[in-house]
Amino acid sequence: MINTTLCYIRRGDEYLMLHRIKKENDLNHDKWIGIGGKFEDKESPEDCLLREAREETGLTLTDWRYRGLVTFVSDRWPTEYMHLFTADGWTGTLKDCDEGVLEWVPRHKLLELPHWEGDAIFLDLIAREDTPFFSLKLRYEDETLAEAVLDGRHLKGAPEL
Repeated sequence: MINTTLCYIRRGDEYLMLHRIKKENDLNHDKWIGIGGKFEDKESPEDCLLREAREETGLTLTDWRYRGLVTFVSDRWPTEYMHLFTADGWTGTLKDCDEGVLEWVPRHKLLELPHWEGDAIFLDLIAREDTPFFSLKLRYEDETLAEAVLDGRHLKGAPEL
């Protein structure tokens, strides 16, 4: 099992997105995602969030919110527990990222970009400020979403297998 963070940094109605095109053997190759990465030894979710934000963007986050836990289950990769954050405050200057290209994208255009199917579910949840902390399980077969379970309940439109 792997623990990671994923953060969507917001600037008004835009999100800072990472187009993953530079890293070899990247399971996220050519997808647009938030920033983040794997926990290092002895890190808390917040420690990992702050380190990854600095490493990938050059920004130091000053205002963030822990939004939920997303469990990714796949028939191709190890199970991943992704700690999901949003951030609205930072200091510093955006830098080039060695994993892809960073770009501010209007929220209404996010789903027009290549992404994991299940991302649409948590992007909708984090867009609403009143959404409480949630647990979302996304099970993939190859790159196809086979199951989505939010807080223990199968979502409508998601197949129950």
